[in-house]
Amino acid sequence: MSVVSSKIVLSRRKDTLMGALQAAEMASLMDSRTAMAWHLRSNHYPPVPAVMIDPCLEAIEAALDGEWDRLIQLPFDGERDGKPFQITWRGQDKAPADAIIDGHHLWSWVELDEEFDDE
Repeated sequence: MSVVSSKIVLSRRKDTLMGALQAAEMASLMDSRTAMAWHLRSNHYPPVPAVMIDPCLEAIEAALDGEWDRLIQLPFDGERDGKPFQITWRGQDKAPADAIIDGHHLWSWVELDEEFDDE
């Protein structure tokens, strides 16, 4: 790995770490829906729509159950051109839990919960 690419990797890790620390702190201070709303709004640009709160929480639950491939129904988000707008993942109206966790940076919720389970 070149010096430039290693600096980019380190920079991305630092940004990811900062977001994860903030998300973990919010998760410990608020109820899960409020913390998730804050995370989706504050740690993403553009902000993730609030209709994704429930699918994100369902994905975390699936991960904690060890069901990373569980398909989570994706919601509708208002209307576009007078028709309901279906949020999709790779053209589908469902997404596996791990894709939702990766796409919405939810690892801190999974790791935080696993940390407490070990105690």
